[in-house]
Amino acid sequence: MPGLLTLDQLSALVRKGDIDTVIMAMPDMQGRLVGKRMQASYFLDTAVNDAHACNYLLTVDTDMEPVPGYKAASWSDGYGDFVLRPDMATLRRIPWLPGTALVICDTLNHHGEDVPHAPRSILKKQLKRLAAKKMMAYTASELEFYLFNETYESAYEKRFHGLKTESSYIQDYHILATTKEEAIMRAIRNGLEGAAIPVENSKGEWGAGQEEINIRYAEALEMADRHTILKNGIKEIAHLHGKAVTFMAKWDYEKAGSSCHIHMSFWDQAGKKALFHDPKSKLHGLSELAQHFLAGQIKHAREMTYFLAPNINSYKRFVNGTFAPTNIVWSNDNRTAGYRICGEGKSLRVECRIGGADLNPYLAFAAMIAAGLEGIDNKLKLEPEFRGDAYLGDVPLLSKTLRGALDDLDKSKMYKSTFGKDVIEHYLHTGRWEQLEYDRRVTDWEVARGFERS
Repeated sequence: MPGLLTLDQLSALVRKGDIDTVIMAMPDMQGRLVGKRMQASYFLDTAVNDAHACNYLLTVDTDMEPVPGYKAASWSDGYGDFVLRPDMATLRRIPWLPGTALVICDTLNHHGEDVPHAPRSILKKQLKRLAAKKMMAYTASELEFYLFNETYESAYEKRFHGLKTESSYIQDYHILATTKEEAIMRAIRNGLEGAAIPVENSKGEWGAGQEEINIRYAEALEMADRHTILKNGIKEIAHLHGKAVTFMAKWDYEKAGSSCHIHMSFWDQAGKKALFHDPKSKLHGLSELAQHFLAGQIKHAREMTYFLAPNINSYKRFVNGTFAPTNIVWSNDNRTAGYRICGEGKSLRVECRIGGADLNPYLAFAAMIAAGLEGIDNKLKLEPEFRGDAYLGDVPLLSKTLRGALDDLDKSKMYKSTFGKDVIEHYLHTGRWEQLEYDRRVTDWEVARGFERS
């Protein structure tokens, strides 16, 4: 694929002087890229095997504050190192940064074993379970974000109030409105293509200045890597064009939230036979395996909500009548349902509409695969399809708060068994810290509401 590099190709480009920097990065708990910029010659000589990074990187919050109380790393243990080992299949050029390549790294301990609570390790563990059943997962994630006629610096100076979005009106599928933004959106599409992330399209979304970008589906680990590079790349390209973007699930009370719809289907291990489609099935072509998979999603939806909505802000998006699902039902081609059946024939797939744009793809994909395998292993029966407006139906609902989602995850025997009890406790601790940080803050809303009238 254009943009991907072999080690020999990288070496040749370094000798020619075309590449001088290699970014070695791992996904952190928030789904961001963290790591080091290596001088390319040093990477080829030494770091191509591995490099070290402080193990506090998987125990910090969004502000990079070392959070107390983790078993995995702490002040009392001295915050040592773990190993970053490049996955050379992810080596690629980053065309919007001069002379730069990037490689995604696995996070290992000093015995060469995957660190169990590292997001990439969690997804790889579930993919091994799939492989043992001679299956693989194809996945795609649709990301929405807001584009601002601001820089990150100007937004900060305004304390994020009164920000000007790139469009002043709802621009869903709107060609004229998106033509005004095309200079940067074209740079994003072409930049991602040059970084070996094949783009299908971009479009306006259901908010003023809101964008959606769709990239080609891929095997789940590759898709998670693409998703993470894409988010980082969009922010970098926006910055280089004097713009800012946000992937917050709900950046403004009055504006539409930003989602990450996840499309998933299981295939045979060679990736040639679609296992979710059965032409003889009268239930929208869903195979028996697909029905069990979907039944697993429905059964464990509340338990997995934290992995789809990991922040306090994530739950502000769950509002009826906004295309953000608040329910746990499935339906065919129905955007009011938490789970939607899409496509036909080989393209038949399950779309999870619950996740926000702020999710970590490695954790979200792993959670969906684990729930699907639970449904398949136990031959769970799929409940009847919901039809109509699910916002108005008498249906099971998702947790509406982070606190509720954490309680649901804490009660999950399935996730403690499949992810590991210590891994679940690690992420429960992360979520509880997020909740604590919010609970003790005084918000602008409180001050404006109570300064005079309290």
